[in-house]
Amino acid sequence: MPLDLRTIYAVAAATSIILGLLQLSAFATGRFGRWPLWWGLSSLLIGAGIVLVVLRGTLPDLISMGLANTLAWAGYLLVLVSVRSFAGLRTSPSHYLVAVVAPMILLVLWIEPGGFSRRAALVALLWACCDAAVTREGFRLATRGRLRSAWILVALFLPTSILFFIRAILAWNGHFGDELFPPQPVPMHWTAVGAAALVLARGNALLLLAAERSSSQLAALAESDPLTGAMNRSGLDRAVAALSGPAGRSQRAALLLIDIDHFKTLNDTHGHAAGDEILRLFADTARSQLRQGDIVARHGGDEFVVMLPGLGLQEGIRVAERLRRAFASALAARPGLPSAPTLSIGVAAGDTASQPFDQLLQDADGALYRSKRLGRDRVQSRQEEAPVS
Repeated sequence: MPLDLRTIYAVAAATSIILGLLQLSAFATGRFGRWPLWWGLSSLLIGAGIVLVVLRGTLPDLISMGLANTLAWAGYLLVLVSVRSFAGLRTSPSHYLVAVVAPMILLVLWIEPGGFSRRAALVALLWACCDAAVTREGFRLATRGRLRSAWILVALFLPTSILFFIRAILAWNGHFGDELFPPQPVPMHWTAVGAAALVLARGNALLLLAAERSSSQLAALAESDPLTGAMNRSGLDRAVAALSGPAGRSQRAALLLIDIDHFKTLNDTHGHAAGDEILRLFADTARSQLRQGDIVARHGGDEFVVMLPGLGLQEGIRVAERLRRAFASALAARPGLPSAPTLSIGVAAGDTASQPFDQLLQDADGALYRSKRLGRDRVQSRQEEAPVS
């Protein structure tokens, strides 16, 4: 069926401009970072470039070809800048400028008659490379950033990368003829239609990622202690429940109940600011000594719970001793802090499926009481009657 490409391009231009205005409106709310600004400007530049392309034959070739392609490429490259900005990465303005100007020189030089195939191939290759880079960033957001909606980004940009690469090969080999809008339809114009449809479909992809990240951040805030960054009791309950999973699978775990010795005296003597500094220092030290997946939670004023999935009692005791020594070293490296407090630690272990968390906590509390009774600054387990050396 014959395709009116000029009409298709005009519709794509209008849609891109409307999307750009919506994305700039999202930026204007102040609820997001800078990425909606780059995404919105990207859509506007692409739309403006396509408008000039639609007017090819009416405007001078330098404008409808050279400037049009340059604007579209500059806008398309801002898509990558926007995704990188969302991921917390900065794009060098000089690198962006070079990436825009270098292709512009070729696009202007190839305005002469017969240069359409080379221009079309170059633009398609540039867009293919840009989409491949966005796909890579989307993969990183999905795997490292743990944003499941980033897979949508990958699914939307990977096909266009392949599609534009195919288009570049076809254009270079002359399969699109010698002009963009020929009087008769030529084979393979479906690639332009398919590419335009995918470009428009992914216009709001980052909004999905932003919504998911905002939801995750709110959940993290609701389950975190604002002073130390450790989990609060609500977060601890959720994390402990997740250890067994919905099927109640069996998994052993060691539990450490940790108390900062003489913390009330420290607060009364040196003030709450000094006490807060000690609490933050302990939480930072604990995170530096534990594995990814271990749980650190603030259980009370100066009391912390550490869950060690997959470890037994003796392994838990070794971790507790390492943590106690690391905290002492961290205090020694901070000469501005008041007299160094110590840690009393009680250790218990059990099966998360068969032994309730409350029972593990009670066992660890008994061991912690024994640690304090024996003089503090030590690790005790439920079975022991003597200090652990």
